[in-house]
Amino acid sequence: MENKIYKDRADAGRVLAREIKKKEITDGVVIAIPRGGVVTAAQAAEVLELPIDIIIPRKIGAPFNPEVAIGAVTQDGSVILTDNKHLVQFISKDEIKEIAQKEINEIKRRMVKYRGDANYPNYIGKTVIIIDDGIATGFTTRAAIMSIKKILNPKKTILAVPVAPVEVIQTLSADVDEIICPLVPETFYAVGQFYENFDQVSDEEVINLLHKSRKK
Repeated sequence: MENKIYKDRADAGRVLAREIKKKEITDGVVIAIPRGGVVTAAQAAEVLELPIDIIIPRKIGAPFNPEVAIGAVTQDGSVILTDNKHLVQFISKDEIKEIAQKEINEIKRRMVKYRGDANYPNYIGKTVIIIDDGIATGFTTRAAIMSIKKILNPKKTILAVPVAPVEVIQTLSADVDEIICPLVPETFYAVGQFYENFDQVSDEEVINLLHKSRKK
């Protein structure tokens, strides 16, 4: 499957749905990671006839270069930091705390913008299917998983992504009950290389997809 390329995020969602359907989940909820993950998750949720919601992890960038990820944070304050001591040796705990708090504030703003509310319905005891359009480093995904376990107290957690590097799958397998990933390439540079169309997803598209699913 090394050369498999998804047509777009919706196509990837249909592929995931076929795999998830084999699990015969009736008490599940799909939790998407915006923005691109919402397109993939919305398609999967529609096929599976399951409700959809979101979780918003945010990358923590290094103060000397915000593009360099040193970790990730979620709205409940769960923080994951890199094991790379070289990246964090010159950053104080206070600096990390300050950056994390800014990102938490941005998460809450986006939760309200996308959902209309920052609080979740009662998903306790459900099977939570966490979907993104792909994983590169796994920082934000891991933060999302930690937060979901803390906030939603699921019966079971399934991570479902179209593509991810083998080492990331191995790392994250300890954090969830099950991983569904149809494409685990030996050579991985970026998620977008496995899609024919990997255009940016707008806030409006995320809002429309979530609104559409809730009207059903």
